[in-house]
Amino acid sequence: MTVIEQTPELGRIGVWRHAYGLTPDYLRAVERLGYGTLWLGGSPPADLRIAEEALDATSTLTIATGITNIWSAPAAEVAESFHRIEAGHPGRFLLGVGAGHREANGSVYAKPYEAVVSYLDELDTAGVPASRRVLAALGPKMLRLAAERSAGAHPYLTPPEHTREARELLGTGTLLAPEHKVVVSSDAAAARTVGRAAVENPYLHLSNYVANLVRLGFTDEELADGGSDRVIDALVAHGDAGSVAARLTEHLDAGADHVAVQVLPADGDALPALTALAAALGLSS
Repeated sequence: MTVIEQTPELGRIGVWRHAYGLTPDYLRAVERLGYGTLWLGGSPPADLRIAEEALDATSTLTIATGITNIWSAPAAEVAESFHRIEAGHPGRFLLGVGAGHREANGSVYAKPYEAVVSYLDELDTAGVPASRRVLAALGPKMLRLAAERSAGAHPYLTPPEHTREARELLGTGTLLAPEHKVVVSSDAAAARTVGRAAVENPYLHLSNYVANLVRLGFTDEELADGGSDRVIDALVAHGDAGSVAARLTEHLDAGADHVAVQVLPADGDALPALTALAAALGLSS
């Protein structure tokens, strides 16, 4: 089977949503609103059936994994799933892979960089093109690997300041597609409460995210006790749709090619916020 080498078109703005519980109606609504990509969070398993079902339910939406975990999804099985999906939906699937978190993966997490390199070697051997995959990447070493061995990077829980630094490191021509959380509400206190609940547990207890935020200039004191307002405001855009859209656009201005929007609360109905944001961002429905 011939695999399309070109990286799928992501559009300027996509949607990041937990892979489980998505309905065909929701997927079609996201597509209809003009979002270019749906990122499947929550470490989809190696069979990638969730991605295939999302593609079955839509006609133009790109589907990406954000991300498939290298420790729980064997590369050989992921590659087999990739080729099955490619046969049915050529050019519409982007494979996001990453090493996850030390706290969740225990002793197997030793030498995650080397493990990712080995995983990419297996994908190469199995015929998954570098142009059809992206890496979860926060620090300089993993960002460089993303540029060398994939289409680019999918950073998670990062403000535009990280995007600017990542773009400088990646140079031009490498895909940069950060995720950003949003609460569409003009009640700042209420929005911060929702945002803090999503950021504090688990991310402010995961060493890779904490280390990245420290690199960006946040202090240990700011990251303690659920995170200061400055931390939450950096990581969760809130306000009316226009204000949130402006914050997302800061990523694009800083060098991102695409921004994946995660509407909070994660278990709520995201479509009203996505509808308002689509209008504020000028997405074509």
